[in-house]
Amino acid sequence: MDRAAVHVYTVNGATAGSSSSLPDWLTRKRAAGKGKRATKEHYEGSIELLQGFEFPEASNRVKTTRDGRHVLATGTYKPQLRVWDLDQLSLKFERHSDAENVDFVMLSDDWTKILHLQNDRTVELHTQGGFHYRTRIPKFGRSLAYHMPSCDAIITATGNEVYRLNLDQGRFMTPLVLEDDVTGEIEGVNVVDINPAHQLLAFGVDGNGTVQFWDPRSRSKVGTLRLPASRLMPVSAVTNGAPLGVTAISSRHDGLSYAIGTSTGHTLLYDIRAANPFAMKDQGYGLPIKDTFWIEGGSRMAGDAMVLSADKKVIKIWDRATPETNFVSITPANDVNNVHHVRDSGLFFTANEGIQMSTYYIPQLGPAPRWASFLENITEEMEDSTTRSAYEDYKFVARDELSALGLDHLVGTPALKPYMHGYFVALKLYETARLIANPYAYAEHREKLVREKMDKMAETRIRAKKDAGVKVNKALAEKILQDEAKAALREERRKKKKAAQAAKGEEEADDAMEDDGEGEEPTSLLSDPRFSKVFQDPSFAIDENSREYALLHPSGAGQRGKTAVEEEADESDKQSSDGLGSDDSDEDEASSDSDDEGELSHFDPRKRPGQRNERLVDNLQKSRAANKESRLARVSYVPMKAASSSSALADKDATFGQRLAPSKGYKGKGRQQQDDGEDQAMEISWMPSGRKDADDGGERRSKKGKERRAGVESFGAGMERGGAEPEMDISEAERSGRTHRRKVARSGSKNAFRRMG
Repeated sequence: MDRAAVHVYTVNGATAGSSSSLPDWLTRKRAAGKGKRATKEHYEGSIELLQGFEFPEASNRVKTTRDGRHVLATGTYKPQLRVWDLDQLSLKFERHSDAENVDFVMLSDDWTKILHLQNDRTVELHTQGGFHYRTRIPKFGRSLAYHMPSCDAIITATGNEVYRLNLDQGRFMTPLVLEDDVTGEIEGVNVVDINPAHQLLAFGVDGNGTVQFWDPRSRSKVGTLRLPASRLMPVSAVTNGAPLGVTAISSRHDGLSYAIGTSTGHTLLYDIRAANPFAMKDQGYGLPIKDTFWIEGGSRMAGDAMVLSADKKVIKIWDRATPETNFVSITPANDVNNVHHVRDSGLFFTANEGIQMSTYYIPQLGPAPRWASFLENITEEMEDSTTRSAYEDYKFVARDELSALGLDHLVGTPALKPYMHGYFVALKLYETARLIANPYAYAEHREKLVREKMDKMAETRIRAKKDAGVKVNKALAEKILQDEAKAALREERRKKKKAAQAAKGEEEADDAMEDDGEGEEPTSLLSDPRFSKVFQDPSFAIDENSREYALLHPSGAGQRGKTAVEEEADESDKQSSDGLGSDDSDEDEASSDSDDEGELSHFDPRKRPGQRNERLVDNLQKSRAANKESRLARVSYVPMKAASSSSALADKDATFGQRLAPSKGYKGKGRQQQDDGEDQAMEISWMPSGRKDADDGGERRSKKGKERRAGVESFGAGMERGGAEPEMDISEAERSGRTHRRKVARSGSKNAFRRMG
């Protein structure tokens, strides 16, 4: 198993190894004084598995319930008990007490029944509702255990007596008196352990370095285990009679193995069938062992042979077969008071002298518990992102570059690792040699970066448009200049790419591409004497209104600005839509043909109901025709079939427009036909008329012949006010509607037009 591959993740509290000589509250105060940014970085760089997993000053003990749903811990100041709900990963409640806690044990599978041993010689029983009962013991207690078959609470204390409080009968039973057959003196009993296999009681005695085993059924001693003081203490200390105490005991589920921690910082593994230990581990600090236990269940790489031992400085996990090496070693940020392992997982809780309690997760030791399964994904991602390759801190150098750096004399030494056509060199050595070989490398690198930055800034500048310097076809010349500029930019980028590839040693791979890409630079059309007349002689000017240009450039055909006539027509439309001018009561002045008098702007239909402005109508028709013409390209299209207007009516193949066209010699009002025989476009407009029959008595006409009724005022689009509706003679069919079925006859249909054409 690779010990270097073991990762320890701190998921609560300060990171392991970040110890500080300052108290935790002062460190927090200084971090807060540095500003919001420092505080944000501090909290973003840490993981908080349990919210509020801390005490105001320090924590004494931490344990999990047997059902695995809650964490209980005691701490100070003020003395209190706190319970965290693991399903919610937050604090459930806290309960204060009168004295500081020494040890506690849970009587049920959850937190509802708890027995506390306090440092004021009191034993308190707590239930779900809170404090239930309190009693006192004669001497100060040191440890606490619960023997479930007899309902006895085993309390060890100063002196040689072990007190038994029967919770079934509610009274103290006869205490167990421990005696030493050699010295006869016992200063106290530090710890008690109940074997889960056969319920054998093990007491760690303080002062003489022994472990006594008692049978709870006969309440008598069945054996004594003496620790080898000569192997645990210096010879001078043994000669002077220095005390040796047992501070921690843990029994394995097989019922035969015991792990025993001493006051000298050693952990010994025993088989109770033998008097000598089969393994011994030294913590290295000479401090009393706070906790030791067997790590069982849920192991991945470790198996079931792992043992944990902890003093207040360091936590070590090691294999019982090889105690001289560590599976993992953790140095917490604060002094450790208690360590608890979550069964069947790789998670550990620690109670310490700091504000925050610590939680460590070791994936190689076991999976994450059910309530913290997300730790698996987090740690897997972190392991993937932090994987280091074997040559991450090395630089590959070819043989020729090695000679240029002056490192060829190191060939054959461990400083160079041969690989393919070069060597791997330590990155620090490479940087030092490169700096010695070229002291101006950094300055050249900075100059290169500045040059690249200036080139990028130059590309973003707004440049003035280059003058083509030609007399004819300026649009074509400008397009040619733009294409040449783009081609030059592409060529420059290609050359830069080739230079970068050549610097990386890829010249051979790009020889073919270089041969194909290189050649004589193309001559510009503007400077070519063969095409000089295209940009100088007006005879070569491009007619953008021709049919050929429209076919070659369909997207640009018909896109031109408005003429002066079109702008004048648009202005007339605008004036006609703005109320049709100002008031003028003189009818003769309104009907004048003079443009200087502003007939278009002074015509008011409200003053002359029933009339219309003929000049306005003519201008509207002209503007519509001009707009229609502007939307179409001025292209002379070839007629589909040549036909004269004289023979259009008689020709069977004449189009509908040719049939309706007037004869060649006809001279109509406002429309004339050319003498060359070509048919012109024809436009048909229908204008609503306000003319009435001549025999209406209450009507009068204006100079233009428009009808006007007395007492009727017109405004808007066809709206009138005043006057009575004239009587009109209509036929019976118009009055009652159609009374017979429509005849099936289609005139003017598409098929008829096709046959005519």
